[in-house]
Amino acid sequence: MSSGETRLALRAGATCVITPAGAVLLNPPRKQKLSGLPRGQLLALKALNRAPATVAELAAVAGDDVTALLDRLAGAGWLAVTVRAEGRDLYTVQPFGTPPRDEPAPLPPGATLSKFAVLHRDSDGFVLEHPLSWCDIRIHDLRLLTLLEQSGAEDSGLPAGFLADLHRGGFLADPAAEAAEFRSRSWSAPDLWFHRRSTLGERIVTWEHFGPTKWAKGRFPQPPTRKPDYPAAPIPLPRPDLAALRAADPTLTAVLEDRVSTRAFDDAAPITVAQLGELLFRTARSRGVRSEAPGEELVSKPYPSGGSVYELELYPVVRNVAGLEPGMYHYDAHGHTLRKIAEAGSPAVATLVKSTSATLADGAEPQVLLVLGARTGRVMWTYEQVSYAVILKHVGVLMQTVYLAATAMGLGACAQGFGDTAAFVSAAGVDELEECSVGSIIVGTPRAG
Repeated sequence: MSSGETRLALRAGATCVITPAGAVLLNPPRKQKLSGLPRGQLLALKALNRAPATVAELAAVAGDDVTALLDRLAGAGWLAVTVRAEGRDLYTVQPFGTPPRDEPAPLPPGATLSKFAVLHRDSDGFVLEHPLSWCDIRIHDLRLLTLLEQSGAEDSGLPAGFLADLHRGGFLADPAAEAAEFRSRSWSAPDLWFHRRSTLGERIVTWEHFGPTKWAKGRFPQPPTRKPDYPAAPIPLPRPDLAALRAADPTLTAVLEDRVSTRAFDDAAPITVAQLGELLFRTARSRGVRSEAPGEELVSKPYPSGGSVYELELYPVVRNVAGLEPGMYHYDAHGHTLRKIAEAGSPAVATLVKSTSATLADGAEPQVLLVLGARTGRVMWTYEQVSYAVILKHVGVLMQTVYLAATAMGLGACAQGFGDTAAFVSAAGVDELEECSVGSIIVGTPRAG
């Protein structure tokens, strides 16, 4: 911080309150008391609270040495530091947590950007993030971007201070070590970044832009609960007698203990359309729509959903169902009907069916593949940052609901760990930013033995 052009500021969201006993730094829910400060350092804090300043400008205001104060603030993660050269901002170290007390170990030759480092653009420009760092590095001078990929070279062209800040922030790593250690090798960059971005921690400590903020209310209409009907004529499905099921169903303990993933099915005795209808009714039908605020629709279904938004749609891909033509259908949860949306022989449907070959025994094809589509706007209208994580949680509870209902009915089920989202988009005729596939589960009549 000795460079004459380096500019300092309180980190984003932080303020300083001067008190009779000294000062208090606030960045809710975090706060730090600073007592016993000389008058000059209090004046420097007041200046920082008003606007960014250089060390020289703060020293002029304080009338004495402010190095000790600035080191204390930087060590606790209260200072954002903008490095400048020749009158231009190069980059800013933006802390959101507390820097490590000890200096990092020297990097071996050839160290470069960690595989977990993520460079992306937001409304303020380019920012470099690392899921395990205590800071972000905002890039102001785009010439630095062209040099980042050479960060491990002896003569990368990067300013020495920039390399030091990258290292201290944890953005640099030995690629051989990252590949050799299981704990780092086992995580992919998208998984770790998604994990940290969708959970509370040092980066996210308040609900201001996190969770069910309903950020879109007043800006955009909430996507409706009911998806527009596909053009095909509806196929009504039988409705089971719930009172009879309450009396005759096996116990919850029985279905929990008997539930297994079925990978072999009996094509000589396939699932019937009545059984498929009962399974869909028991697991995914709409039990009603209500409104608790103007412009908002909430739904009730047999499985739980955050905020009662219920964004999931079911698409049965039928290969062998007694009483139902093969093809891909959409399940209308509000009317308890099916509408055919694609033929069985279409390339997209064939691709969806083929994706199950790694799931079923001997590469068999499913009697029915239930593809779970997410109308993401239903969740994203309400939730910030955690939307996709919430959707995946909904996938989990719906899959378990299907498993348990299928077990109670004597059917087999097997969830897939992957699917072909491009094939789904093509078959369903949807915009992937509005609706995408997020899961799939195979159901049918289990093979005896």
